[in-house]
Amino acid sequence: MTTRIVELRRGILKKNDELAAGLRDRFTSAGVLVLNLVSSPGTGKTAFLERTLCELRGRGKHAAALVGDLETDNDARRLAASGAPVRQINTHGICHLDAEMVGKHLEGWEGVALAGLDYLFIENVGNLVCPSSYDLGERIRVVLLSVTEGEDKPLKYPGLFNSADAAVITKIDLAGPCGFDREVALRNINEVRPGIRVFETSAKTGAGMDEWLTYLAEQRTR
Repeated sequence: MTTRIVELRRGILKKNDELAAGLRDRFTSAGVLVLNLVSSPGTGKTAFLERTLCELRGRGKHAAALVGDLETDNDARRLAASGAPVRQINTHGICHLDAEMVGKHLEGWEGVALAGLDYLFIENVGNLVCPSSYDLGERIRVVLLSVTEGEDKPLKYPGLFNSADAAVITKIDLAGPCGFDREVALRNINEVRPGIRVFETSAKTGAGMDEWLTYLAEQRTR
């Protein structure tokens, strides 16, 4: 039974990787930078993305978002208030997004053409385990960690942090009240993923957002 489960999992991941490769080619041809945002529930991923979308729009950039959740479209409706095109992906119990889900939700997206976008953000389901195995065709995987979660998340979930291209610490305005040890957190992140780019941000105050937006602009030129 164990052998059969392993073979099934390998087959699923192989199919996903093939679909993701097709999506990546499609994104590259369209000239859109795609980012996959991953975190645990409650990290402030939606607030961070909302602020990002608003800031990009204010700078004349065109961005859209696909939002993954088990149920409800609460986050999608919240993000749509930014003025960016947003589409919900409900997984109905599945703890991650996969390439097939992303591909299906790109089709028939009224008023959205990939070639007209500068950025496409994929807000993954809140989970620090399952999403690490699934390529969505993104060019940049971003892992988010909030100061309210503690400094040891990278050590507890090394698979996701090790597979990320950038890390964002959120809710930095609450670091003091939460007793968050910044140096320990940065050390833990770099222990798992040496040299990774880390951004310390607050969606509420705007701290760190200019650095993050500069990074996005730089990545679009590569």
